[in-house]
Amino acid sequence: MRQTKGAKLLVHWIVGVVLLFVFAGSAGAQQRAVQVAAVADDPFGEKQSYLQQIHVNEAWDVAKGNTNIIIAVVDTGVDLSHPDLQPNLINGINLISPKLLPRDDNGHGTNVAGVLAAATNNDKGVSGILWNAKIMPIKALESDGSGGEAKLGEGIRYAVDHGAKIVVLSLGLNKYSTYMSDIVKYAEDHDVLLVAATGNEGNRVKYPAAYPTVLAVGGMTAERTADNRSNTGPEVDLVAPWDVFTTALGGSYEYKDGTSMAAPQVAAVAALAWSKYPDFKAYQIRQLLRQTADDLGSPGWDASTGYGLLRADRALSEMPLLDMYEPNNRKDQAKPVSISKTISASFSGGSDQDWFAFDASYNGTVRITFQQESGQSITVQHTDASGAFTSQTVGPGEAAVLPVTKGRSYLQLQLGNRNFKGEAAYQMTTSFDIYRDPFEDNDKQYKASVLPSRSQTIKGTFHQQNDQDWFEFRVMQSGTLNIRLSTDTARIDPVLFVQKQGEKSVTIDDGEDGASENLQLSEVFPGSYYIKVSNVKEYPYPVTGEYYLTIEYDAKQIDPNEPNNRSYQATTVSLNTEYDGLMDKADDVDWFQFPLSGDSLVQVDVSDIPSGIEMGATLYDGSMRPITNSSSGYALQLRQRLGTGNYYLKLGASGAFDHHMYRLIVGVKPLVGGYADINGHWAMDNILAMSDKQVINGYDDYTFRPNHAITRAEATTLLSRALNLSKQKGIYYTDLAPDHWAYPYIARAAQSGIVDGYPDGSFAPDQPVSRMEMISMIAKGLNKTGKRRGANPFTDVDDNYWGTPILKQMKAEGWIDGYADGSFRPDQQASRAEFVSMLAKMLP
Repeated sequence: MRQTKGAKLLVHWIVGVVLLFVFAGSAGAQQRAVQVAAVADDPFGEKQSYLQQIHVNEAWDVAKGNTNIIIAVVDTGVDLSHPDLQPNLINGINLISPKLLPRDDNGHGTNVAGVLAAATNNDKGVSGILWNAKIMPIKALESDGSGGEAKLGEGIRYAVDHGAKIVVLSLGLNKYSTYMSDIVKYAEDHDVLLVAATGNEGNRVKYPAAYPTVLAVGGMTAERTADNRSNTGPEVDLVAPWDVFTTALGGSYEYKDGTSMAAPQVAAVAALAWSKYPDFKAYQIRQLLRQTADDLGSPGWDASTGYGLLRADRALSEMPLLDMYEPNNRKDQAKPVSISKTISASFSGGSDQDWFAFDASYNGTVRITFQQESGQSITVQHTDASGAFTSQTVGPGEAAVLPVTKGRSYLQLQLGNRNFKGEAAYQMTTSFDIYRDPFEDNDKQYKASVLPSRSQTIKGTFHQQNDQDWFEFRVMQSGTLNIRLSTDTARIDPVLFVQKQGEKSVTIDDGEDGASENLQLSEVFPGSYYIKVSNVKEYPYPVTGEYYLTIEYDAKQIDPNEPNNRSYQATTVSLNTEYDGLMDKADDVDWFQFPLSGDSLVQVDVSDIPSGIEMGATLYDGSMRPITNSSSGYALQLRQRLGTGNYYLKLGASGAFDHHMYRLIVGVKPLVGGYADINGHWAMDNILAMSDKQVINGYDDYTFRPNHAITRAEATTLLSRALNLSKQKGIYYTDLAPDHWAYPYIARAAQSGIVDGYPDGSFAPDQPVSRMEMISMIAKGLNKTGKRRGANPFTDVDDNYWGTPILKQMKAEGWIDGYADGSFRPDQQASRAEFVSMLAKMLP
């Protein structure tokens, strides 16, 4: 039997009285005030399990509503006569039919409003997260739930101009636009918090959620994982429960799901937090919700769940932090952040370093801008997934533009003024631009990139405004041609255009956003076929994503290398050049030859092997003695270090094929001292000298990677070898096991007092070594203790800097030099080349 509201309140009152008597008796003369936890008693409350998932009951002990701010719902309108919503509604607007009230003719906006602020403890229906609120309904979508960005932008601007502090956007578009970006900036400039759903297609985050300052909300399952339909990507901030029970049209109630129902949960908790911190700016509320989220999955931010599950209780009970990412003073403490978002952090003085990590899904560039009140410049040091290092110092209003390769990159940030005292809070905005594909510049038909006359799949991007890519495919023999255009993101609506030279064109645009387009030509004749790939013309903006153009050309091919069935008929190949071939008979073999004029690293790649075929390759020296061999389907590779001479390559196959060309490339890199990447490098002589002394060695791929940052483990190992350290003491560091490859070298260096760990008991073996740390290690190896007298040798250090005495001595004795501008850049990461060059100076 369902209890009435009056009965429940009576029970709560009796419990409260009993508790008061119990506490009074146990405390003697002391009296203690007891507060009974806030409880919602609406009839359908048991169906609102999502409220327990975000711990809203505990939050209600602090705040139950917020009538000091306006929350706008830009949607399909709201059921204005719903008894559970009426008490919390204020006047809004109907942008679809301006003469009418913003009544909901779809139901979606009513669902959203109920999650936000269904009246609570009114003996009706469900409980809103906000018991009391001011909800402004703005109808910007049609009755079928569709709408364009013009009305969406108009709705956001109306909300901002009419006093809204929070705007809920449980809707989305796949495409970026300057117009919507300007609207979002307008809201941010007016300190209005935009909260948007990421979308429910299992694809990329939709706009406006994808803009950097919009709080993007995904959906979470009851198992505390991101729902597989919830859109993911670098723009995700938080997740909230996917399933809700909420208000519906006609004064009714229903179950609903999706990120549309998750977003209002976040907006409501933001309003509760704003009631406790009324002076907070929108960015501070954003950061507080991120800080107090319940981390899900891998530690820190991730592209599926963002910073984690919304926690209403923590948002109202935990102390807001000026920098939620601390401690992050070292690379091994780097905190993951998005590659496309605005976050807030702080420097605790000029010596504080902030380390962050971000993941790039593609090659490209990252643009980083800062906002801060201190007006200080910020030094940005960046190491991308390939190990490439860059360093830039940017002032207020300037941007650091960093090239990145696919994978994880690391950022080290520090104030340019190392002597700055106090806190320097900042906002950091990251944005990503995808790489320019290798077929550019091909935006016009006369610039069409010529493709090989064979079946293939190529990958391209729309990296700039109004980008379109033209290709020329030359049909050499009659056959069939199938063309398929696909993409990895719904942000691209691909359009396929095909025209045989001199004939009519065909345009294929049958699918929706992200859907593939296909064209089958049952008979093609010799001539040039022009293919244009573009995004739908209404959306000319750059896109973070790739398209795939697959061409299946079925025609009998002719091997251009024949006859080469015998070693004495071997085709001489140009190194690092592509060759095509085929096996038109079951016993066919193809011979190739190439000369080498010096010690080299040779890599033979055979790719585009037809399905169901296995190819084999054998490499021979000039005396026809086999050196190495390999076999594989689809692609195979031989990698070998070879000296001066003439070499032969024999290719064979498990079966004949004459409708598909394989591709052969013999790649060669000259080796200097056994390394493929130091020829012409400024430190080449020092690298060779240290290699001869067996102080250093390279990697298994015959590289030395001179420009990569050197780690503490690597630097310590090189120094131990250079100094022939042999005495070893027992050491213990929390992050260095005895079986670590550098353990004995670190133990010897520790015995000699050259290195030590950190106060937290760690050694951080993979932490990059700064230039100052490098000089300090070298100085200890030379028994240099530093000197305090004399002029400061560099413009960017002063007498209070810990390394100044060492720098003075090492500079005075000719061990080190600075840069042309008089600086030393002590906190910049040292490269492997720099460290080896210092070792070369040490050793006779």
